[in-house]
Amino acid sequence: MLLTSFPAGPLQANCYVVAREAGAGCAVVDPGMGAIEGVRAVVAEHGLTPRAVLITHGHFDHLWCAQDVAKEWDCPVWIHPADRHLLSDPMAAISNESAAMLRQQLSMTDMPEFVEPADVRDAVDGAVFDVDGVEFTVDHVPGHTPGTLFYRIDYPDSDEVSQVMFSGDFLFAGSIGRTDLVGGSHDQMIASLRDRVLPLADDIVVLPGHGPQTSVGQERVVNPYLERLAEGGTF
Repeated sequence: MLLTSFPAGPLQANCYVVAREAGAGCAVVDPGMGAIEGVRAVVAEHGLTPRAVLITHGHFDHLWCAQDVAKEWDCPVWIHPADRHLLSDPMAAISNESAAMLRQQLSMTDMPEFVEPADVRDAVDGAVFDVDGVEFTVDHVPGHTPGTLFYRIDYPDSDEVSQVMFSGDFLFAGSIGRTDLVGGSHDQMIASLRDRVLPLADDIVVLPGHGPQTSVGQERVVNPYLERLAEGGTF
C-alpha cells in the first residue's frame, strides 16, 4: 500500500494520499487550504491518478481545495450530508469574527469562489466504497462538527497493524477536537468517543487532521479524555 501525507496551509492540516500501489488510482483525504500543489507533487512522484476526495469534516482547513482536486481529475467528493453545505460556504462553520479575519489575511486572488463540486456523494455511517482496490469504511462521529467522519481501511502490509483510520479533527495524539465551534457538541463528542472509539482494536493506527500519528491503544493510555470514559467517567 502507498500512503503518504503532507501538512498544508496556515493551520498545517494534514492532507493524505492513499493508493494500493504506485501507478494506481488514489484517494485524497482532506485537501485543505494550500494543498493543491502538494497533491500534484505526490501524484506526479508516484504516478497516481486521484479517483476520489474524502472529507472528514467541513472546516475550511480540510476542504479548501476539494473542488480544485475534483475538477482537475474529474473525481467525486465524499462528505457527510450534515457538512455538505460547507463545500459551497466553508465560512459558515466559523464565527463571523474569524471569517472576517481570514478574509483580511487573504488577497482577492487567494479567495476562491466556492461552489459544490459536480459529483458529491454522501458518506454516511456504515457506508463502504472502493477506490481502485482500497476499501474505505465510514464511521459517523459527530461532536467536532455535525458531519465529522472517520474513514477506515485495512492495512495488509504489517502484522502489527490491522487498520488505518483517518480521524480528521476528532481524535488527535493525546487530545480530541474542539466542540466550541459552530455546530460542535460536547455531549455528542462524549457519545462518539465512548461508543465509536473505545470499542476499536488497539492496533488501529490513527492519522489525525493535525500533528503526528498515534494508535487507538496508545490513546487509551495517554489520552486523558479516553481514560476517563474508559473508567466510566466523563469530562
